[in-house]
Amino acid sequence: MITPQNLVRHELIDLQVKVVDCTNKASVGLTGRVVDETRNTLVIESEGKEKRLVKEQCIFSFKVGGKWVRVDGKIIIARPEDRIKKRFIKW
Repeated sequence: MITPQNLVRHELIDLQVKVVDCTNKASVGLTGRVVDETRNTLVIESEGKEKRLVKEQCIFSFKVGGKWVRVDGKIIIARPEDRIKKRFIKW
């Protein structure tokens, strides 16, 4: 079960997401659902279109259990299957 404490160690596909901050200011405020994830990018479906965002350049907010959890994209840079095994100091 995904909780705010273990979010970064889980699969992000199908979660609701908001872009809180990004180097590309046109992406700030983008909301939608994560439909794909690679090592360096998240693909977000918003208003029927897919947008590919670089994780390192953005700060995301994911909806988990009715709460919005803010995550710096630099923390989640890894393939989903490798991120599960990764040790996180403190995020």
